[in-house]
Amino acid sequence: MDPPHYDAQDVARCDICEIAIAQNYCDFCHVYLCKPCIGEHISDEYDKHKIVPFQQRRSTLIYPKCGTHPNKNCKYQCEDCNIFLCTDCFASKPHNKEHKLSKLDEKFSKKKDEIKKDKQEIKEQILPVYEDIASDLENQISHIDVDYQKFTTQLWKHREELHREIDKAINQREKEIDENKLKHLSILTKHLEEIKQLQSLMHETLHSMYEMEESNEVTPTIHYSSKNQEFIKLPPKVIVSMPKFIPKPIEKEELCRLIGKLTPLSTTLEERVFTAKKPNTSVRELLDDHEAEVLNTIKTGHEKLRSVTCLNEEEIWTSGETADIKCFNTQGVLQKTIQTKSGYRPNHIAVYSDGALVYSDGMTGTVYKVKNDQTEEIIRLQGWSPTELCVTSSGDLLVTMVSDNYTQSKVVRYSGSTVKQTIQFDDDGQSLYSGNHYTKFITENRNLDICMADCGAGAVVVVNQAGKLRFRYTGPPSSTKKEPFKPWGITTDSQSRVLTSDIDNHCIHVLDMDGQFLSYIDNCGLKLPTGLCVDNDDSLFVCEGLKGNVRKVRYLK
Repeated sequence: MDPPHYDAQDVARCDICEIAIAQNYCDFCHVYLCKPCIGEHISDEYDKHKIVPFQQRRSTLIYPKCGTHPNKNCKYQCEDCNIFLCTDCFASKPHNKEHKLSKLDEKFSKKKDEIKKDKQEIKEQILPVYEDIASDLENQISHIDVDYQKFTTQLWKHREELHREIDKAINQREKEIDENKLKHLSILTKHLEEIKQLQSLMHETLHSMYEMEESNEVTPTIHYSSKNQEFIKLPPKVIVSMPKFIPKPIEKEELCRLIGKLTPLSTTLEERVFTAKKPNTSVRELLDDHEAEVLNTIKTGHEKLRSVTCLNEEEIWTSGETADIKCFNTQGVLQKTIQTKSGYRPNHIAVYSDGALVYSDGMTGTVYKVKNDQTEEIIRLQGWSPTELCVTSSGDLLVTMVSDNYTQSKVVRYSGSTVKQTIQFDDDGQSLYSGNHYTKFITENRNLDICMADCGAGAVVVVNQAGKLRFRYTGPPSSTKKEPFKPWGITTDSQSRVLTSDIDNHCIHVLDMDGQFLSYIDNCGLKLPTGLCVDNDDSLFVCEGLKGNVRKVRYLK
């Protein structure tokens, strides 16, 4: 029987009754069993059953059956013949004594060690390199629109310059046309004036002739001299040739050369040399008690500031009790504002390594991703409401969620919109987290632990990557604080320390990766600290709930 598949935090149920939680396991049949069903499973007179506690499942080796002796298991292998052998094989037909024999359990153990070593190498060295490569490609893809827009902007600028030069040339030709028109007009006007002068002289002559015809005076008539020969001699005809505009044919190739050219896209493959990522060995120690200091303050203007998250000092995202999600730089200058689609406040915000923002909307039961000013729905829940978010080092998204009736809480790991893991119960089937509506901030530690500040339970709950409980922190052994421990925000630093804000005691608890209390950050005048985050330089950003300020705090030497 093939063993059923269970996710890391799915409770294993008995394969016989399918109801009770499995406390045992048949290591031969690969069957999950509750205690009452053990008897039924082994009642078939089959003598190979091996019942073990659930935690010790799959510890019994399953040897291959012998092809020659079906009732025997092969526990040896001939290295020269590459065949499995049972003890009867030696008795019935002794194997070549010069051949090298190996015990299968020893080879199995060596291979297990090899698998474990390879698994660790892939997980800790090879996979992180591929994650860096993927992150770099995602970053290139996310910037491709911006990079190519630069070319378009240059082209538009060049087009404007060409238009200006063309306009200048056209204006020059228009000026030449106007100048020619004025010269043409001047020539015709002058000629017209000469004609009109002659017309006027002829009218005067006609008038004199009319008077002489009617007159009886002898002297004027005798002295009359004809001017008709002068008038018959017509003035020369003025012919002005119109200028011509001869447009130059538009040659497309010449025009393209005039505009400029774009070099062709080129692709080359550069050989990568694998270099294992070295663990962070630089140790940054905590400042002594009461030496933490506020470096600067960002006034966000948020009402009841809840969350802060950042990748770098130029993009510090914040959210509060309104639909506005604001982005500031470390100097407090507002960079941009995004509005939730529902108009309701986001429950929480987080940022992917490529700069894309993600936020949860409890009103619609939806998680949205915002990239390049485009908002897309990536998760929609039924019967559950998304609360807090965390983007992991592998690019997965951890979502804390509470049931609609506020009786259950769980953490779900998503790859895109696909569920990869559900974390809800411990090995005894008990809920890891409180089921109330209180805030449950979440983060991933550098050692891949999943850390939750469960405000309703008054505890920090930490599980490993597989979802197994590592520790539960409910405050230091002896506290000097007046109010009960009420964790709100949570974050981790480069040394895998866990920092959580204690909202009612106006301070921050610092723990080591195993949950041991190290110190308080309580001398910076913080009031109602809520959301926390740490940047790549281990600078701590703290939300002050009612003031609406984000404080940048130095707490390491």
